[in-house]
Amino acid sequence: MTNREIKRVWTVQHHQHSPIHAAGMVLDPANMKEFDPFLFLAEDFFKKGTFDFHPHRGIETVTYVIEGKLGHFDNKAGKGELVPGDVQWMTAGKGVIHIEDPAEGDTVHSLQLWVNLPREHKMTEPRYQNLRSQDMPIREEEGALIRIFSGSSGGIKSNTKNYVPVTFVEINLEPHATVTQDLPGEYRGFMYVLEGSGLFGKNNVEAKRGQALLLGNGEGVSIQAIEPLKVLLYAGKPLNEPIVARGPFVMNTEEEIRQAYRDYMDGKFAE
Repeated sequence: MTNREIKRVWTVQHHQHSPIHAAGMVLDPANMKEFDPFLFLAEDFFKKGTFDFHPHRGIETVTYVIEGKLGHFDNKAGKGELVPGDVQWMTAGKGVIHIEDPAEGDTVHSLQLWVNLPREHKMTEPRYQNLRSQDMPIREEEGALIRIFSGSSGGIKSNTKNYVPVTFVEINLEPHATVTQDLPGEYRGFMYVLEGSGLFGKNNVEAKRGQALLLGNGEGVSIQAIEPLKVLLYAGKPLNEPIVARGPFVMNTEEEIRQAYRDYMDGKFAE
């Protein structure tokens, strides 16, 4: 297995957007093509009332809860309540209207990833998957526990349904433990450090809590903990398709974006 290098490391900067919402961009939407099939990843700290009902089309949202209790409800019968370590995988497809709200008085700390849908699945039927932390398959090695939310790790596979092949794992390491996460060579990917610090990749790049790392080419990536380490790894197969993004909609052409707005205003997302 070819060990990937780390191409770049950056520290996520957070900004206060309102009295009840602070956020930082882990993946900047200005660089969507670089992270294909991922569009952006936002780290949010928010209270009830931050995100009211809003629509999506042409994407999937993957929300990982770090702290707090997060409720979800949409107009396609998707609903659930997530606690720390849980993930919701929502396929907007042809159109969803939903709300994500913390419990009253609670502050939710979360990561939300937008995954682009390929042209042939942009208008698929919406789908909602609740991925409970305790239900996910686990790979265990000495000093290492890897929770598999999507894709596989060390031959252990998740049952999560994907339109775009995606590996999404939570890697927990004790100090000095080492593990290698296998990945198809064509996948593009990145990591985000939630806790602790470690050495990453063939070039042993050091990174710590609040930093993201862009993966180079190869078939896997090595990780060694300096101190107790928790890191999320996301990787997926690039679509190599045109991206036209406007607000909550991501399509392939300007006309498809205009049609999305017309359909939403005409109430077709509720059909």
